[in-house]
Amino acid sequence: MSKGWIFVILTSLFELFWIFGLNVVSHWSHWIIIATLVIADLQFLAKACETLPTGTVYAVFAAFGTIGTTLMDVFIFNEELNIFKILFIFILVIGVIGLNISDTKEQTTAR
Repeated sequence: MSKGWIFVILTSLFELFWIFGLNVVSHWSHWIIIATLVIADLQFLAKACETLPTGTVYAVFAAFGTIGTTLMDVFIFNEELNIFKILFIFILVIGVIGLNISDTKEQTTAR
């Protein structure tokens, strides 16, 4: 796994951490932690874009953020999971896989 993909994983995780924080914030001091997580998240996103195609990084970041937030809503905040949410999560995953495959093919043919 390349260094760029490690940064994609980190930015996706940190996004979930600060989004979770937005849901549970109860004191002004918590905003300092959330702001720190957002700044770290954006740093990881920028680092990922240094070595991977920006479109792919952003698509993966947005997809995992969407999927992770939806699953967090269901399992932590007791939101409803229905067939439409499952279908659209599946579509996002297929799109991310497709982008990754197409970028790999472009990098192979460019050499």
